[in-house]
Amino acid sequence: MSTIKYRELPDVDLVRLAQEGDTRAFDELVVRYRDKVYRLSFKILRHEDDAAEALQDAFLSAFRGLKNFKAESTFSTWLYRVATNASLMKYRKRRDDHVSLEQSQSYQTDAEPLAIPDWSQQPLEELLDTETREIMEEGLRKLPEDLRTVFILRDEEGHSNAEVAEILDLSVAAVKSRLHRARIVLRDRLDRYFKDRINRKDGPRVRR
Repeated sequence: MSTIKYRELPDVDLVRLAQEGDTRAFDELVVRYRDKVYRLSFKILRHEDDAAEALQDAFLSAFRGLKNFKAESTFSTWLYRVATNASLMKYRKRRDDHVSLEQSQSYQTDAEPLAIPDWSQQPLEELLDTETREIMEEGLRKLPEDLRTVFILRDEEGHSNAEVAEILDLSVAAVKSRLHRARIVLRDRLDRYFKDRINRKDGPRVRR
């Protein structure tokens, strides 16, 4: 009878055991990361059933590819890359009606950086009410895939620029550029929404 306490083992040991054929070690990795992977998949897909399928696809791909995993990066970063790819594959299958937002002239990669707040540091409960969240969700759905994925990983999931670069196999400079462009589009969308809302409040009043 095994005396290995799987829950107490670090990822690196679980990966080693799983690579040696210990399925219980892989099961522990699944338990350890399934909620995080599902959350990431859901944020990319914005659909519960699709996210659940992407979760299964991700762990199946991870199980099959684990023998080729090398400890050049952490297991979690490698798994997030697998999960992101699984989610994007599912997303692309249903993107026939995908329409990109008009690109801001500041989309130029050599444009002067604007003073854009870090969305991950904003208290969302103060920034977004129910109606505003819907505007934000619509904006995220319409972002080009490359910008949307970087925004989700960086500003919603809280990964560093370096971690996002590793997950997506990009340079840090490319991550910063895409994040910058995504924030510009989303901020512009919210700015237009807030201006419209103010105009509705301050519209002409009927005198009695």
